[in-house]
Amino acid sequence: MGEDRRLASVVALAQGMAAAHTPRESWRAAALGACRALAGSFAALSVWERDLGRLRVLVNVGDRAAHEEEFPEDEAYPVHQFPEITEFLHERWVGGGGPSAWVETAEGPAAGQPGYCHQRVAALRRRGRGCCVVAPIVLHGRAWGELYVARALGAPVFDPGDADFATVLAAVVSAGLAQTERLQEARRLAFTDALTGLANRRAVDVRLEEAIERHRRDGSVVSLVVCDLNGLKRVNDTQGHAAGDRLLERFGSVLSLCGAMLPGTLAARLGGDEFCLLAVGPPADDVVKVADELCRRAAELELGEGVACGVASTEEPVGPVLDARRLFRLADAAQYQAKAGRATRPVVAGREGPDDPVVRLADAPSEPRAPERRRFRGRRP
Repeated sequence: MGEDRRLASVVALAQGMAAAHTPRESWRAAALGACRALAGSFAALSVWERDLGRLRVLVNVGDRAAHEEEFPEDEAYPVHQFPEITEFLHERWVGGGGPSAWVETAEGPAAGQPGYCHQRVAALRRRGRGCCVVAPIVLHGRAWGELYVARALGAPVFDPGDADFATVLAAVVSAGLAQTERLQEARRLAFTDALTGLANRRAVDVRLEEAIERHRRDGSVVSLVVCDLNGLKRVNDTQGHAAGDRLLERFGSVLSLCGAMLPGTLAARLGGDEFCLLAVGPPADDVVKVADELCRRAAELELGEGVACGVASTEEPVGPVLDARRLFRLADAAQYQAKAGRATRPVVAGREGPDDPVVRLADAPSEPRAPERRRFRGRRP
């Protein structure tokens, strides 16, 4: 391969990883980019899990064998079968060198190359591949895993120049993985409440918009539970804000536990003393049962005075829910009713028939000069 083509393939690999939005997309872009750059028929990216002593395959691309999944759940190999990933790298670093790729063939070590692993040779034969090049990946100064590219039986065998190029590609992959980590951390911070570790309002807005779009498309049930933690101001005023933070954290744990009763439910802190659960799929009755359990557990907390809880669901007789704003207004109105009535159980929008007061409150025109009713009055997006 000419220098210009190799440079273009390096750029394409880097661009592919930079365009990835999730770790899986990044892994796949890395493996595909390396496979194309090295004219391979198959490629894999694996991570060294030190705590478990194994090399776990993250992604397989190209001509996969019958048992090779693109994103395998449990394809892993004891690291002692691959001594080069530990001993070889450490020896190189001790000597001041860097990680270098090497070549294996189905006939044994390639000419002029040290043979590190009989397991790889056996795997090549078993899967009908003629040769492979293995490039260690170093991330943050430590051995992270490896990039593996193979060619089919009968194709030209990788040569020392290919091994050198694979080493370069592994370095590009390492940079891409580091960028993915930074982006994931930035996203985590952007969508996470710092005090409780729950999702934040921004995360709820994004997820709810997606959920309502799915509801419009296929009728999926979308339910929202909005909670107001009672007594937080009293705790702050009498015991200090540190005690108030403990109450928020403890209720956040209760909310998370109850949300886990409904698979895929998002538990979030909207801000201040307000929290919510967003469920997509489960029947409304199941969501109400969880909200009831949430009220019961909140009442048992050492601090605070329980929780006011409102539920709105597209499965209830509340009329068409065409946007996220209306579902939020319904849940907010239900929670306002629960707060005003000191209810110890959740109030559910639409359960009092066609003239349900919660639905009327949610759909009433906003009154800018009306007395403040907490933050309900349609301020939610």
